[in-house]
Amino acid sequence: MTAVGRRALFGAAAGLVVVFATRPAAAGPRTAAADAVDGYLAIAPDGTVTVYSGKVDLGTGLRAVMRQVVAEELGVDAAGIAMIEGDTLLTPDQGPTGGSTGTPVGAMQIRRAAATARERLLALAAARLGRPAAELEAMDGQVRSRAGGAGIGFAALLEGGAFETRVDPTAALKDPAAFRWIGTSFPRPDIPAKVTGRHTYVQDITVPGMLHGRVIRPPAIGASLIAVDESSVADIPGVRVVRIRDFLGVVAPREWNAERAARALTARWTAPETLPGSDNLFDFVRTTKVDHEQVLRQVGDPGPLLAAGRVMAATYRWPAQSHGSIGPSCAMADVRADGATIWSASQITHNARPLLARFLGLSPERVRVIYVNGAGSYGTNGSDDAAADAALLSQAVGAPVRVQWSRADELGWDPKGPPQILDLRAALDAAGNVLGWETVAFLPANTPGLRTVPLLAVDAAGLDQPRGMNSAMIQQNIDPPYAIAHLRAAVRWLESTPLRPSNLRSPGKVGNVMAVEGFMDELAAAAGLDAVEYRLNQLDAPRGIAALKRAAAMLGWQARPSPAPDAATAPVMRGRGIAYCHYKGAENFLAMGMVVAVERASGTIRVERVVCVHECGLMVNPDGVRAQVEGGILQTLSRSLFEAVSFDRAGVTSTDWLSYPILAFPDVPALEIELIDRPHERPLGAGEAACAPVAAALGNAVFDATGIRLREAPFTAERMKAALAAHAT
Repeated sequence: MTAVGRRALFGAAAGLVVVFATRPAAAGPRTAAADAVDGYLAIAPDGTVTVYSGKVDLGTGLRAVMRQVVAEELGVDAAGIAMIEGDTLLTPDQGPTGGSTGTPVGAMQIRRAAATARERLLALAAARLGRPAAELEAMDGQVRSRAGGAGIGFAALLEGGAFETRVDPTAALKDPAAFRWIGTSFPRPDIPAKVTGRHTYVQDITVPGMLHGRVIRPPAIGASLIAVDESSVADIPGVRVVRIRDFLGVVAPREWNAERAARALTARWTAPETLPGSDNLFDFVRTTKVDHEQVLRQVGDPGPLLAAGRVMAATYRWPAQSHGSIGPSCAMADVRADGATIWSASQITHNARPLLARFLGLSPERVRVIYVNGAGSYGTNGSDDAAADAALLSQAVGAPVRVQWSRADELGWDPKGPPQILDLRAALDAAGNVLGWETVAFLPANTPGLRTVPLLAVDAAGLDQPRGMNSAMIQQNIDPPYAIAHLRAAVRWLESTPLRPSNLRSPGKVGNVMAVEGFMDELAAAAGLDAVEYRLNQLDAPRGIAALKRAAAMLGWQARPSPAPDAATAPVMRGRGIAYCHYKGAENFLAMGMVVAVERASGTIRVERVVCVHECGLMVNPDGVRAQVEGGILQTLSRSLFEAVSFDRAGVTSTDWLSYPILAFPDVPALEIELIDRPHERPLGAGEAACAPVAAALGNAVFDATGIRLREAPFTAERMKAALAAHAT
């Protein structure tokens, strides 16, 4: 690929242009400036608008949202907008993409750039026409008089050039009363190709001369490679063995030959047994060395109240979990002496570039990372590891290499959502209201500034990379969202965790809200009070109150204490539960109710119905929000009912769908979603928040049905059956 500017490359495009260059520009790739309008927008001579987004669509519908906000501010048809995303050569660095940042951060940056672009076009037209800009409007790709008549096209105003202006953070945004695109359910542009099998995923990428690669993982985490017998694969055509210290892989022109070679290659490894085993997980967490304790929130002093009087206490546990992406990770890399191009489903393409450059021995300007859809990520799964695998193999053999992980690779080696322990105590008055509250959480420390997970291949090869743990903001929501006069919420940050940690959808919040809202339910039950009324009596956020009342009404809630009157007798016990969440303490307001049935003989928990009230401020695309809420609920039901990583002293043992089961279609309950739109509020993300109260509402419903409080997820049939048997004796 020769050294050309973005505008020259895409200026004549009439639609979406995807460039798969096998080599970076000789003079080095140009990264768009994040503070310039031209970093985000380009207008071709035919008037076509192209959006350049550093944030990527991970399946959250961001491709629709980006088009909608640009169409709204520029006055063009959203359906005619092209979009380039997550390409480090072409798009600005907007930071990592997350389910709660794509719209409120990424789309709003681009919306402000579009508003600045509109003001620039109005100024150019005012100078051309000799009329005040206030008398003009941008509409249908032209600037024209508000009184009507012919206008001047955007491309003509720019004369084939650039906007050449910085993004104005104060540029006026369209008033909600005048919205044409924002607030409508504009269809996702990627869906037709996805449902007809024509969408390009990273697994589909091919380039001329590419080879297929497989990485041979050690039999134990932390094992060292002693010896390799290359003759063991000598009879498989075209196979090359790559060894870089403890990194071992094979490449071949045919994928099946690479797969055969990976299975057949004889290698000897050391056999360390450094893990505690999943049966001992929470004992290990409890006794892990604490780096430091951090008080996240302190109101008054609950200490004296918790030292005397009526005090309740409980401990909740959340397991280590895999991302469980349906399609295993894949990546393509073409690394040469003068530069590299990597195709990846990474949600951190701009953060990944300097890391890849670092261990490849290249300057960041010589590395290009291109985002291509993967099969869902839900946080940092194995996609960045696969990219590192492909990059090392490609550099070793001097040709493009495609690396495809297996199911065992994905479940066995993806970085995990880490385990959590939360100890809770509350002091109550005579009526059962909370006087004082304390949460102490045991969580693995998040290394400051570490924006990615340390990569397997880089570690194995003994190459340089940032060290530490990327556990994400897993401490949020450990404090109750209620008006409590004396409250202390603290985290004991742990120096280590058994398995490599990573951000997993709604990082930490699912387990934290399960603990806080489960404990609130325990307090209500102990006081003999209705769970909804108990919360409302101690909740002072108007938007939260509205959400909680509406969810109760949707569920047909009848006030009574829990558990249900027939909890101890019925062969199939039914109950209802509710949970409330102010996501991260600063974002979405949610309330969720569930109806469950628990089979006494088997312990099977069946979720029959879920209601959710979700409020995320301004909704750019209501249908997209609904889809994210529904998907978040279902995935978190899977995590709450079935999912926990099993491991022995050497490594992960839950490496297939039998040992790591997930929610199946017969398990899907009826979903009723009510979205509250507040067009004058700032928009909030919808990809994560609905996950947070799921386990809490589920656990509360199970208690209502059975009178048994499950404080450790997942709520498997085996765990429920054992609890029922223990309760009976």
